[in-house]
Amino acid sequence: MSGDLRVRLFKLHLLLALLLPLLTGCWDRLEIEERAVVLGVSVDTAPQEAARKEDEITHTAEGFPVPATDMIRVTLQIALPGKIPLGPGENGGGSRGSEQTVWVIGTEGHTLDDAIMNLQQQISGRIFFGHLRVIVVSEDAARRGMQNINDYFHRNPEVRRMAWMMISKGRAERLMRASPELERVPALYLLSTMDNAVKLGKFPENYVGMYWSNAAKKGQEGFLPYIELKSQQNIEVKGIAYFKNDKLQGTTKPFQMAAYMSIKGMNPAGYRGVVKLSGKSDAVMVYATSRRSTFKVTMEGGEARIKVSIFTEINLEEKLNEQFSVVDSAALEQIEEHNRSSLRNEAENLIREMQAQGTDIFGFGEYIRAKKPAYWNARIGTKEKWQQAFKDVRIEVEVNSKLRRIGMKAQ
Repeated sequence: MSGDLRVRLFKLHLLLALLLPLLTGCWDRLEIEERAVVLGVSVDTAPQEAARKEDEITHTAEGFPVPATDMIRVTLQIALPGKIPLGPGENGGGSRGSEQTVWVIGTEGHTLDDAIMNLQQQISGRIFFGHLRVIVVSEDAARRGMQNINDYFHRNPEVRRMAWMMISKGRAERLMRASPELERVPALYLLSTMDNAVKLGKFPENYVGMYWSNAAKKGQEGFLPYIELKSQQNIEVKGIAYFKNDKLQGTTKPFQMAAYMSIKGMNPAGYRGVVKLSGKSDAVMVYATSRRSTFKVTMEGGEARIKVSIFTEINLEEKLNEQFSVVDSAALEQIEEHNRSSLRNEAENLIREMQAQGTDIFGFGEYIRAKKPAYWNARIGTKEKWQQAFKDVRIEVEVNSKLRRIGMKAQ
């Protein structure tokens, strides 16, 4: 055999060897019909009596002890194979559509993983969180503590950081079983509610990954949307649920979300507000179109002091008294001045409320940590010390406002 032939045969064998792994097929494939694709998860408290009904799936009385935790109820919203609509279809929303697209199933457990393993024992397909879009936790469960919930979802590589986690007023399981008229998949209605709230300037962008990031910072606390299921199966965004050390501390009023977004300079701006003027019945409705804000840290007597400067642009939406005229600059300046005063009061009240709780959802601590590292390292240093120091930090709020448009009516 000639040398050239040997070289050609060697190259051929090498090529076949390289191609061989590509011809083995998908040896580890998992068909979509074999997966239980979870779209939504809810977590509620459960009575301790539920422990007596639980089968020993993740623990036994002898070898693997029962976790010393309170019982919780976990409910999954699972997509039915081939039933999720990919586009406009004949069936509309409502209960009929939701029954055809998802399967809602729940059970109790000592921990989140324990409850999910109890459910896995009852479901033929492998539970898959790759398409999880919403996580709803009841207010009662959040007040007990979010550490176990955050730990499980944070460790799970299938969970997207762009999913929404939210706190519900009342039982969270009700939102998994809701039948909204505008969407055939209930979990997707929750998702679109929050996404559109961000687009309309009603709530700051705060996906679960951002919540985990803020909660891990030394100078900031995490927060989540606070929602309620209404009688018509629609969802109301009721405010901000704020935390301290993974435990729910309280919730804000809906309009306080506008104050928070003004302090942070978040856009788009989407809130309307009633501005009371000097006259007995003079009032107008204004609409914020954009916001800007800056933080400035100074040292005074060895202590950090923060100045928050807010600028908003507003439009006139309506007048509540037809006798009040907006044709001259004095009237426009009056509206601007009263809007500045109202927004400053709202911002100061929200900051004082958070200081009373020792919950810095604004990130003032992180700003001090970045701008005054020597002070932070010498006087603060830890998250726990900042929670105490934040209560006494002097924070000044300055607001400037500019009225841009008065609408299509001249006066």
